[in-house]
Amino acid sequence: MALSKLWVIAWRDLARNRRRSFFSLLAVGLGLALLILLNGYITGVVEDALQISIQLETSHLQLRAASYEDEKVSLQWKDLLENPEALAAEAAAIDEVEVAAPVLWASGVLNTRDDSVGLQMYGIDTTSALYAPFQETMVAGEFLTPDDRSGILIGKRLADSLGIKAGDNVNLVVVNADGEADESVFAVRGLFSTGIFKYDDAAALMPLSKAQAFTGADGRASAIAMLLHNQDDADTVAARFQNPDVATLTWEDLNAIFLQTMDTAMSFYIIMYFIVILIVAVIIANTLLMSVYERFREMGIMAALGMKGRQIMLMFLFEATLLGLAGIVVGIALGSLGVYYIATTGIPIGDMGSAAGDIPIGSTLYGKFNPSGMVWLSFWTLLITLLASLYPAWFASRLQPVEALHSS
Repeated sequence: MALSKLWVIAWRDLARNRRRSFFSLLAVGLGLALLILLNGYITGVVEDALQISIQLETSHLQLRAASYEDEKVSLQWKDLLENPEALAAEAAAIDEVEVAAPVLWASGVLNTRDDSVGLQMYGIDTTSALYAPFQETMVAGEFLTPDDRSGILIGKRLADSLGIKAGDNVNLVVVNADGEADESVFAVRGLFSTGIFKYDDAAALMPLSKAQAFTGADGRASAIAMLLHNQDDADTVAARFQNPDVATLTWEDLNAIFLQTMDTAMSFYIIMYFIVILIVAVIIANTLLMSVYERFREMGIMAALGMKGRQIMLMFLFEATLLGLAGIVVGIALGSLGVYYIATTGIPIGDMGSAAGDIPIGSTLYGKFNPSGMVWLSFWTLLITLLASLYPAWFASRLQPVEALHSS
């Protein structure tokens, strides 16, 4: 019997019990839609968090003193870069580099009349495009100027928690390069709201020259931060700064813990994917097995008329293929609608994002379309659906004509 005939018979058999076929198809579609939605959500959250970290914190490439350690946020001269402006200018002259600027980090305590909070201080080049995300999210006051000697910027959430506003004076305390506590009064020039808790809750920005003078860094910087036109060029650019006294760290090095955490989490999500697909596969197998039991006599007649066991088996595999393909179409349509919604509207999580610690996520999480993920999920859904249909198909192919004809 020609394969085209088997396809026709398979189609008619599915149409014979439309309700069961519809719900089986729907199970495949909803299962795949759930997987596509989950995949889009995870892809969006991970990629957004990584890009936010690169833009606001790590950049694509950093130059540091070889002895500098993140955990200590050291201000000792041996741990800082000398002549940071010259290094930044050298980096900015490289074709692959979009922008480069020095930055000085320090731990501090911000005090008001009634409260105090620990934070990280950033001494920044206020004219650099590297800090455009802060400038673009100003909600009160004004951005810093290079010659400002008494102004700082803080997050609006931090200001609200302390009951202060733009224009108010605050006291900032740091442990300087000599290991001694130093303090000074600063005016809050403005408030920013990046939407990222790590910065809105615990960061203060001031001009680099003032930060160097305040901390006793004497013109030194913690790092040279660089954004590249293409992040894949990070290793190439890093190779141009081979110096035993200077450490080069790419965005992968600087986000290693985050990337490892996401890799571990993805293993868990892959297990979830297969659980959902297996549930769908069991439903398909049950549908086909019920179809076999309902058509015992029909199978016997077909076998008596000369249809071979492998043809009967193929017919049931074709039924599973039709169910799987139709379900995949439905699943892609529903899943794409779901991803579009979370990519444009997002999922509000309120202050729960603050529990993420050093992972930079905001109060709303957004998904992202992942076409390759859709293709692979569709492929695995169809493959496991076909594998699940093997037993019912094999069972049907093993029926003896005489036994089938005498079944009630």
